[in-house]
Amino acid sequence: MGSIILQRSRRKRLEQGHPWIFRNEIENVEGEPTPGSLVEVLDHRRRYLATGYYNPASQITVRVVSYAPLEQMDVDFFVARFRDCLKHRERFVKEDAYRFVYGEADFLPGLTVDRFGDVLVVQLLTLAMDQCRDIIVQALVEVLQPVGIYERSDVSVREMEGLELVKGPLYGNPPRYVTISENGLKVKVDIEQGQKTGYFFDQRENRASIKPLMTGWGERSGITMQELSVEGEGTRLVPVNQKGKEVTFPYWDGATVLECFSHTGSFTLHACQYGAKKVTCLDISEHAIESAKQNVELNGFEDRVEFVVADAFEYLRSQVKGLNERQARAAQDGKVDTSVALTAGGGRTWDVVILDPPAFAKTKSAVKGASRGYKDINLHGMKLVNEGGYLVTASCSYHMRPDLFLQSIQEAAADAGKILRLVEWRAAGKDHPQILGVDEGHYLKFAIFEVRSKTV
Repeated sequence: MGSIILQRSRRKRLEQGHPWIFRNEIENVEGEPTPGSLVEVLDHRRRYLATGYYNPASQITVRVVSYAPLEQMDVDFFVARFRDCLKHRERFVKEDAYRFVYGEADFLPGLTVDRFGDVLVVQLLTLAMDQCRDIIVQALVEVLQPVGIYERSDVSVREMEGLELVKGPLYGNPPRYVTISENGLKVKVDIEQGQKTGYFFDQRENRASIKPLMTGWGERSGITMQELSVEGEGTRLVPVNQKGKEVTFPYWDGATVLECFSHTGSFTLHACQYGAKKVTCLDISEHAIESAKQNVELNGFEDRVEFVVADAFEYLRSQVKGLNERQARAAQDGKVDTSVALTAGGGRTWDVVILDPPAFAKTKSAVKGASRGYKDINLHGMKLVNEGGYLVTASCSYHMRPDLFLQSIQEAAADAGKILRLVEWRAAGKDHPQILGVDEGHYLKFAIFEVRSKTV
């Protein structure tokens, strides 16, 4: 087995738990390790630190897989790691669909495995893991006994390892569509054409956290609970409108909700499950909206969801423009012919606006532009939140650090004339553990803000 000797002056990230060793941290390579093979990592005094796999073609030249001597990544090695993964998920996730292997955080850098019941989706991101494909499949079969395993190694990061983009079945006969359960909801997932591995498990707990936002809105519409006399039945406590009539719509107390970047409609489903009155489900992709429609129908929520295929930025701007025009008309105190339609159109508002966009900053150089994007979308989003309503917003860009993300939102609030009260701050779910010291694992930021106007 070859060895790499680290420079004396390097930053000691490895000792703090970070598994990456960059090319410029290596003083010398001893032996003749082949690309993808294991190497021992030694400090400048030749003291053993770890064992990792080697790829001289990658900027990340070594990725650590063990802090004790390891001869090979064989079936027994992967079986042991997978059993540890299973133990962790079974402790924290009470369903059979989740992120089963989360790369570095599960001490298996370069490997992602998502479990959809008895179907697995595998993503191999590095040369060494690519070379272990058959062994990984064998170990997964031993630990989880799936009916099928599908590979989604069709991500551009593989090119940095000198690998081609590939996808297709690896074991058994995996179906294209699988139906899973999340927080009591049914979700149909397209593992072949869906984004990434087909579904974003990292927001599971965050999606459940919107429950308190979905009810408690009926009083704004003048609906209150009152004792109402019913002939032959005596009195009943029922919702009553301002005219004294009983309200029979079961979701009278629910929120109106806008979900942007809906993908499979997961936040829409949770909003409906938790009592929302009406949900607008928006995505730029017709394929995504079709998936969302199927999931809404699967759960019986069709009567409360409308679907919009549009660019979220343009849609939000259009609604804000219409809102501004409506407010300008109102300020003219009846001097405007209201029978004439608004020139801008739109002008709708919601009790809860949910923004869950894709990563705006995939590289460090993209952070400045991403900051503008997050500010813009949150600015328009919060303008469309009814007074005292809620903005639910997220960022999955690792390079957009939490303080910078919050700064973008704060600047948006200042420009919008809003005061935001932070109600909840969250990260990825428990099936996406994070190793302290590995900042790259701290990618997901999720916040819930109450939105108030400075003029109220």
